[in-house]
Order: sequence, then C-alpha cells, then structure tokens
Amino acid sequence: MIDVEDVRAAAARIGGRIRHTPVLQVSDSTWFKLEYTQHTGSFKTRGMLNQILSAPALPAAGIVTASGGNAGLAAAYAARELGVPAEIYLPLTAPPVKVAKLGKLGARVVQAGNEYAEAASAASVHAAETGALYCHAYDDPAMVAGNGTLGLELLEQIPGGFDTVLVAVGGGGLIAGVIAALSPEVRVVSVEPSTSACLHAALRSGAPVDVPVSGVAADSLGARRAGQIAYDLASSFEVPALLVDDDAIVDARRRLWDDYRIAVEHGTAAAYAALTSGVYRPTPGERVVVLLCGANTDPSDLA
Repeated sequence: MIDVEDVRAAAARIGGRIRHTPVLQVSDSTWFKLEYTQHTGSFKTRGMLNQILSAPALPAAGIVTASGGNAGLAAAYAARELGVPAEIYLPLTAPPVKVAKLGKLGARVVQAGNEYAEAASAASVHAAETGALYCHAYDDPAMVAGNGTLGLELLEQIPGGFDTVLVAVGGGGLIAGVIAALSPEVRVVSVEPSTSACLHAALRSGAPVDVPVSGVAADSLGARRAGQIAYDLASSFEVPALLVDDDAIVDARRRLWDDYRIAVEHGTAAAYAALTSGVYRPTPGERVVVLLCGANTDPSDLA
C-alpha cells in the first residue's frame, strides 16, 4: 500500500505543474474542496502527471489510457505539456463534451465498447502492440499518490483542521490517494451511486468483484471493478462505503448550481448527495469537507 510519504514525493514531483485548488466554506462546519478548478476540470491531472513523470522513460509511441472521460482529458493534457503523443480509448457512451475536449488537447481518440472496462481492454491491446506507456486511470500507485496531493493541500487550507472528507468513488483512485494522505487522523468516507458501486461491493465481498454499471453518473463513476489499491486502503482503514440513488445525485447537482452557482458533473455531485439526502449525518460539531472533484459536464440542463 502507498502511504503519506509517497504522496509527499508526488507533491514534490508535480508541484509546479498543477493548480492548488481553493476551498469554499459554506457553513460553520462544512467546506467544499473545489478540485474541479484543476487543469482539465478534474483531480485526474494530478495523478496522471505523477504517473507519467514517475516512468523510467517515455517511449516514442507516447502514452495510452482508457477513460470514461476525465482520465483521458488528464492524460491528453499531461502528454501535451510533456511533448509526447497520447491515444485515449473511451466507451461509446462517453459524453460528447469530453470527447470534444480531448480533440482540442491534441489527443487521438478511439471509442470502443459501451463501458470503461471494454475501452480499457482495447487500450491494453494497443499498448502491447505499439510499446506505448499504458497509464491506468485509477489502479496505479503513482496515479493514486498524485491524486492524494489534494489531501495535503486540505491540511494547509482549513484552520483548525477537519474531521471527515466525503469522496465520490468510481474505480477508487481518488479515495485511495485521500486515504493515504489523511488517514487515520481524518475520517474518509466513500460515496457511490447505488447503480455503480464497485468499492461497496468489494468491501462486502472481501475483494474486488465485477458489478453492473448504470445510472446518471456512470460516465465518471462507472468502473466495473474497484482497484486493488483502493480496496486494500479502504479495508485497512475501515472506510464507510455509502450509497446514494440517482434522484439524490440529480438533486445535489441542482442544489450546487442553485445555491452556489457551481456546475459539476453528476459523479461529483454524488459526494454532496450524501449530505443533502441524509445518507451521511454529521455529528454535532463535526467538520466536514465535501470533495468536488470534476466539472466536465454540459451545464445546459441547469439553466
């Protein structure tokens, strides 16, 4: 398992290449971490930069990754910044807004299959055939350590500290990094859609298992199987795994827009849905951070 020293090493490696994203205090005991203001609109840029910069060498064929969208955007951005080619495999169900952004970043886009897992399989074949560096979207130690750097930022940003962080979970690359950076001093809580709940299933089963994937947040939280790193960390630190339904996610996303003029994707809103739906009820005086991790969305339905 990775730990806070790995996260600190990642912070030193990528510090000059990422944005230190702000926090917004929304009540006496609640903060939003505005990670959606990161380069390419999600936390994935942290982990992808660290993963690429940690590689012993970059092949002439460049990098390849599979993604529901956000990891691909991060990979395309990182490749452009480092001057290497990038090929991104997306499922056919990827939102057009993410596909269009990838093209603007100069990546070659290939759409294959209807789920992330199918796109990942095609990307692995391409890497084997070309020698490109395969960058896993979430289950890679360097990816996880890079993601965890936002946890170190939080420690510096909230005077007096905080007790709990609510994290939306897909494959688990983000929550694994946050656990590595903050546990056991801070309670880290997993929040998943009830229709795409691979970490919840892994913790119940005692190992990562395949789950069905559907729902409004499937484009960003639609991993069929939780990463081994996330499972190991979440089980070791006894991370609570909460589930929210699609109605709660849609409502939370709408509230973020109506109350704060924050436009995020449905997957990001899942973390806030744990609070707004009452699935997570803070104790009196508990200081809670809601991690708002991505905003690659079409905001037209919020108007």
